[in-house]
Amino acid sequence: MKQPKGQIKFISQDKNEFFTKVKSRVDSYFKDNKISIYYNRKMVVKSIVLISTYVLPFIAICVLQPAAWISLILWAIMGIGMAGVGMSVMHDANHGAYTKSKLVNNILGFTVNLCGGSSHNWKLQHNILHHTYTNVTGLDDDIDDKLGMRFSPHTKLHGFQKLQFIYAFLFYGIITLYWSTLKDFIQFIRYTKNGVNPNTKSENTFFFFEIIFNKLAYFFVLLFVPIYYLNIPVWEIVTGFIIMHVLAGIILSVIFQMAHTVEGTTHPMPDANGSIQNNWAIHQMNTTVDFARDSKWISWYIGGLNFQVEHHLFPKICHIHYPEIAKIVKQTAQECGIPYLENETFGQALRSHIITLKRLGNLPPLNEVLAG
Repeated sequence: MKQPKGQIKFISQDKNEFFTKVKSRVDSYFKDNKISIYYNRKMVVKSIVLISTYVLPFIAICVLQPAAWISLILWAIMGIGMAGVGMSVMHDANHGAYTKSKLVNNILGFTVNLCGGSSHNWKLQHNILHHTYTNVTGLDDDIDDKLGMRFSPHTKLHGFQKLQFIYAFLFYGIITLYWSTLKDFIQFIRYTKNGVNPNTKSENTFFFFEIIFNKLAYFFVLLFVPIYYLNIPVWEIVTGFIIMHVLAGIILSVIFQMAHTVEGTTHPMPDANGSIQNNWAIHQMNTTVDFARDSKWISWYIGGLNFQVEHHLFPKICHIHYPEIAKIVKQTAQECGIPYLENETFGQALRSHIITLKRLGNLPPLNEVLAG
């Protein structure tokens, strides 16, 4: 059930003035402490480390041509680095949250292209659809049924999905491979047809050829160069390439799903007038979950995506500030009687995701339940 962009709206009333209060307090935090909402030195160091983790192992594979087993380990490290770049560097940059410089944000946001994706499509899917219509079936691409997976209680249930809590992680491993090959072309066509892509015909022609060029350049550098110019065995490069993508796909998928496809989140649908019966900010509080907020290592590596509540309310603020903002958001939510969803540890969040996958794999579509 696809809803054209622009036909869905949230009610504007916020009886508790939650977002007004929390925004005022967050603004005051930065003003009173004379802190920029953008990057700081720690963010720069992190970016250098993660980009290096993705790029340097590949250079070592090409230049040093180590034994095959060492090469495969280096490819695995690249997968960890790829996921880290996506979560901690590209993500902020393409939200315009890394720096106030649009040029620098665009340059750093282009790192997703270096990983096989398209920054333009990513912005349409993530910034517009996911952040505006979080967990709204038919609009939030992140919960679309794909590869035999069911992430919404409103979509058709298939018998084999009873096992999705088991096979999910196998499919998560091919997500970035799908992204680097087909996904951007499919999204280009769909977003152009449904109006999510606002470009003119001439702009889209240029963008389409840009996607093709980026894909060719990506596969040329990572596969063609080491195989045909450096004579590294085909099996070694192809195996390493797959290992890299499988690791990156699992990491990225699990992290993003643990923020929305877990126990406690809702999947509201628009009424006959195309309205979601909630204020946008409170909708975000009902559909988004924090996890492992006390783990400095997890927060460092995944770019603050464990502070997903704060990110959805303030996507233009660099994630390096989320730990402090979270205290303000949680306190304000409690004062206003607004739910603040959280799993205290990574393990709890992962378990909750698995339980939710199992539930969705057995739950008939809600319209059928209500009709019954």
